[in-house]
Order: sequence, then C-alpha cells, then structure tokens
Amino acid sequence: MYKAAVVGDIESVSGFAALGLSVFPVSNADETARLVSRLAKNDFAVIYITEACAAMIGDTIVKYRKNKLPAIILIPGISGNTGDGMKNLHAAVEKAVGSDILRK
Repeated sequence: MYKAAVVGDIESVSGFAALGLSVFPVSNADETARLVSRLAKNDFAVIYITEACAAMIGDTIVKYRKNKLPAIILIPGISGNTGDGMKNLHAAVEKAVGSDILRK
C-alpha cells in the first residue's frame, strides 16, 4: 500500500500528522535530499514538500519528476508562499493537456 509524506521545517509540517500523513521535519539541503530519495524507494506515492525545502534540492526534485511515482507536490510553508507550487502545477497541466487551462 502506498503512503503519503510531508517534508519541511517542523513548524510547517507538524500539523499534517493529525491528518494521518507521515511527517518528516528537515533542517538542511543534504538531509532533505537524502530523505526524499529514501521516501521514493519506500512506497511513498506522494511527497508533499514545502516550497522552501524544494528550492534547496532542485536537482533531486527534477530527478523524481521524470518518474510516475512518487508525485512530488510543493506546498507553501509557514513562512509563506513563493509561487513555485503554482508554477509547477501550471507546467504539469500544460504538459498533460497541451495547454495551460488554469490560466485566466
């Protein structure tokens, strides 16, 4: 059975445990990259990661975007939204549909 994880700073991810998601607080780029790779190899189908953490491990994110699983989804952290999550969503929709139907 596949699982879902939330990766980011402790303040941003701790509340997700109440929703039944596996929560993984991280504090630096090396730790985050190793963790995402480990989760990808251990039946995690969805990895939610804060935009700030994703920005630190761009190469790792790109590596897993080429695969069907895990789906890596950027979420805003407690410090706010950088816009990267929406940019990635628009790019994924455009790739899947052929045009960005989300733009107004």
